[in-house]
Amino acid sequence: MSVRLNCIVAVCPDMGIGMSGNLPWHPIRLSKEFKHFQKMTMTPTVEGKKNVVIMGRKTWYSIPPQNRPLKNRINVVLSRELKEPPEGAHYLASDFSSALGLLTTPELSSEADQIWVIGGSSLYKEAMESSGPKRLFVTRILKQFDCDTFIPKINLDKYKQLTEFPGVPSGLQEENGLQYVFEVYESNNHC
Repeated sequence: MSVRLNCIVAVCPDMGIGMSGNLPWHPIRLSKEFKHFQKMTMTPTVEGKKNVVIMGRKTWYSIPPQNRPLKNRINVVLSRELKEPPEGAHYLASDFSSALGLLTTPELSSEADQIWVIGGSSLYKEAMESSGPKRLFVTRILKQFDCDTFIPKINLDKYKQLTEFPGVPSGLQEENGLQYVFEVYESNNHC
């Protein structure tokens, strides 16, 4: 069974995704961008199923406690240190392949629809380099901020940028003085 992985991320021009455990542009709020993230990760393609969000432990703890778990989604947290899921998380896996294995269990395979990787940097890197079909949903913030966490550059030999994608706004977006664009990349079939 080949499942398509979806990665969703907002990046600065240098591919920076975080600073000191926050988004680089914090405290600027991008409500429309956040609603896009929610809509994409929350909307299943199969009625009656839920999407899965896979995240590292630091990403889990970067979500405000009142927003954990991410509602209407199956929350899987990766950690080599934790022995049980953090409070509110639905499942714990020691690594990415174990998380994907979890989704093939009878309990989850009947319930889970799309798989969304939502951070952090090492998880994005592993997902982007993994085999099988993938889509990258990238919000390109058009201003550089200080970052201490990055994802790899998108390899255009392995991914092609789509000109449009259902439900993804096109053109320049602006919010609270910040401009950004939504981009979608799809892995070439040979990945």
